[in-house]
Amino acid sequence: MTPDASDPRPVKLAPSLLSCDFTHLGDELRAIQSADWAHVDVMDGAFVPNISFGLPILAAARRASNLFMDVHLMIDRPERYLRDFADAGADGITVHVEATPHVHRAVQQIRELGKKAGVTLNPGTPLEAVRPVLADVDLVLVMSVNPGFGGQKFIPQSLERIRTLRRWLDELGSPAELQVDGGVSPTNARAVVHAGASVLVAGSSVFGQGGAAAGLERLREALK
Repeated sequence: MTPDASDPRPVKLAPSLLSCDFTHLGDELRAIQSADWAHVDVMDGAFVPNISFGLPILAAARRASNLFMDVHLMIDRPERYLRDFADAGADGITVHVEATPHVHRAVQQIRELGKKAGVTLNPGTPLEAVRPVLADVDLVLVMSVNPGFGGQKFIPQSLERIRTLRRWLDELGSPAELQVDGGVSPTNARAVVHAGASVLVAGSSVFGQGGAAAGLERLREALK
């Protein structure tokens, strides 16, 4: 699936491990082996009002799968842990502009570690906050829910934010991926892609809906 007939960007699917069954992590990863990436949400209970998991889970997922490990750090001062997550198996690391006063430095550090660097922002943060680093990143993540919990509903205004960021990236001639995370499901996936997204993160709509493989296939079918 591509955003439109004139645009060759392929769409990547990145199931979110936050919604998987951790007692069967290896099985869950095998069930999504046909996906493009595995999305790993790390929450510290400070930047967001929840605690998820950290380095041991990422390391276990890395051992169990050769999928691209797409790590989203929802933590304060993420620059303190970038090397640790890189060493644990991250292929890409995304940081929040709200979480550090040195987002450009954090992006540089991620790239110096040999990883893909991403930047993101909360739904209530103006898009201008990421504009200064757009030319330096490999990925921009649009949060379409407020971060901290899985299973939330997609915020409709996110579509306009996706369109704006797609326009900015295209004006720069940037090859960066435009990722969307939060409430993505078969009912809205096509609209999200048409707005300009190139990576879809989906958690509850993939896992726990009759099996992850079936959930992933439903998402694919919705994009045809």
